Amino acid sequence: MRFGLGVLRLAPGEFWATTPRELHSAAEGLFGPREGAAPSRQKLDALMRAFPDG
Repeated sequence: MRFGLGVLRLAPGEFWATTPRELHSAAEGLFGPREGAAPSRQKLDALMRAFPDG
């Protein structure tokens, strides 16, 4: 909410009508893309096998 209302200066109705994807695109437009991507499913599975919970 702080980003949408404060940084983007969206009106409340505009903010609540905005999708998460639109907010993400706006953040990338202002700050650039995030460094590093989410791990692939294969990498995540390998990590889960290497470091199991419990």
